Amino acid sequence: MSEILENLFGSKERARLLRFFLQNQETPYDLGEIARRNMLNLAKIRREIEMLNRIKFILRSAQKGKNFYRLNQDFDFYPELKNLIAKSNTSPQCKSLSKISKIGNIKLAAVSGVFINYHKSKADMIIVGDDVSKAKLKNLMNSLEAEIGKEISFALMTSEEFKYRLNMLDKFILEFLEGPNEEIINKIIGLKQFIAKRKS
Repeated sequence: MSEILENLFGSKERARLLRFFLQNQETPYDLGEIARRNMLNLAKIRREIEMLNRIKFILRSAQKGKNFYRLNQDFDFYPELKNLIAKSNTSPQCKSLSKISKIGNIKLAAVSGVFINYHKSKADMIIVGDDVSKAKLKNLMNSLEAEIGKEISFALMTSEEFKYRLNMLDKFILEFLEGPNEEIINKIIGLKQFIAKRKS
């Protein structure tokens, strides 16, 4: 989560809630689900939720005696906030991206999709690495999803699998690497030149 946003919006809780609702526009969520998905304390977000509802940033509805909240897309500053959130998702603003190197022997990590506001991408992230810890990967994804406010679609593969798929001119990999993306880690010799040559 961008520290700039936290300072701008007054707290980590408020910044995460704004981001969460802006990234998940259609679905209504109850308080428990909002707290769980954003890794926030339920007691701490109640006041924030009430404030966001009061200014009509989110709308409340009741189903079976339970309150649900969803984004009000007619909110006056919706387009501006949406753009601001999209800009804060990228590295280095997104702090959790710096933890990728700690999950294993990472050769390549690149982001697209939700991280750079490019909705045509079939994945938000590609990670190529060996000896990747499943527990650390799960923790990383949980942190990223809480920080970004949206479920992340990613592809994980070993360096051998990546090399094989690249040699086979795998459509998914080529579309990702030739499309808009940002590299977090790239230790694969000659990859940049290979992609640049294909694009020229």
